[in-house]
Amino acid sequence: MHDDADLNPGDGADAPVRKIIHVDMDAFYASVEQRDDPALRGQPVAVGGSSRRGVVAAASYEARKFGVRSAMPSITAKRQCPALIFVPPRFEVYRDISHQIRAIFRDYADEVEPLSLDEAYLDVSADKMGLGSATATARLIRRRIREETGLTASAGVSYNKFIAKLASDQNKPDGLTVIPPGKGAAFVQTLSIRRFHGIGPVTAAKMEGLGVFSGADLAAKDPLWLAENFGNSAEWLFNLARGIDHRRVKSNRPLKSLGGERTFFNDLITDTEIREALAHVCTVVWDRAAKKGARGRTVTLKLRYADFRTITRAKSVAAPILDGAALLAAGEAILAPLLPTEQGIRLLGLTLSKFEGEDDEDEAETAGPTDLLSLI
Repeated sequence: MHDDADLNPGDGADAPVRKIIHVDMDAFYASVEQRDDPALRGQPVAVGGSSRRGVVAAASYEARKFGVRSAMPSITAKRQCPALIFVPPRFEVYRDISHQIRAIFRDYADEVEPLSLDEAYLDVSADKMGLGSATATARLIRRRIREETGLTASAGVSYNKFIAKLASDQNKPDGLTVIPPGKGAAFVQTLSIRRFHGIGPVTAAKMEGLGVFSGADLAAKDPLWLAENFGNSAEWLFNLARGIDHRRVKSNRPLKSLGGERTFFNDLITDTEIREALAHVCTVVWDRAAKKGARGRTVTLKLRYADFRTITRAKSVAAPILDGAALLAAGEAILAPLLPTEQGIRLLGLTLSKFEGEDDEDEAETAGPTDLLSLI
């Protein structure tokens, strides 16, 4: 761990360097369950369903030693760790604790950008509490989280969001890593390409097939090669390999998508069953969209087959979708070419995105060759 040296410019930068903290709770759901039930402490714990159709939502560090991971089928997790203890999720509890943690964040930063219940970016450039450095701020935040919730958090401190997020994962659990400006590019280039936030498994596999396994490999590729192989993401990848990320911490992140999905105890086989399931999910998604007044133009269908192969298909329309019937019609238009199915459907999901009011800057904030994944 380096002292942040106040994160002053170190690479000849003309503009002031931001001071960004990424805080990530350690095995959040599982840690909450272990905190609340002493019998679970030190045990391999999976939050999720233990049935044949169950999926792991989160795993304790004791379980992770056996290769148990989130989104893994429960039957596979149990096979890898026979002593695994399944605990049903308590999302209301997790949300309450998340709100408690975010209140701590707001004591130290006016710009707080939550990514999920258990992680957030903080821009502490203004040194709101007068602590003298971003590192001191991160230490105090982690201490307060431990004292007030009984849980541990890891943090990364750096001059941009991309490196701060990578740094928070560097010394988990209960770790703090600081990457000052002069060290950013070197740090990024030591990492596996699979560690890069925003590069999912599909893109990572493509990169490895092209001989790119690390940040250093990526940095060695010129812009023309990147453009030929990764199109519009070339500039984004070129910058990441050099530790460059100009995105701001946005305290009011625009709504990007609304969705819902169902996992079925028995595979859906017939066209009628699948269409009925789609109608049900559309009802749930539209209810959420209507409550938020959100009107989107892109519908994405997700299907997971009996062999766990997952596909996504998307369709965009010219005008925003204004009611549930239009959402269902768009979903059915995507589904139709996929029927009849050669094998059963075990999960069906639908997402509405590309909402009214999204601007180009918002799109640039999230641009990158990400793979569409969903936590279950």
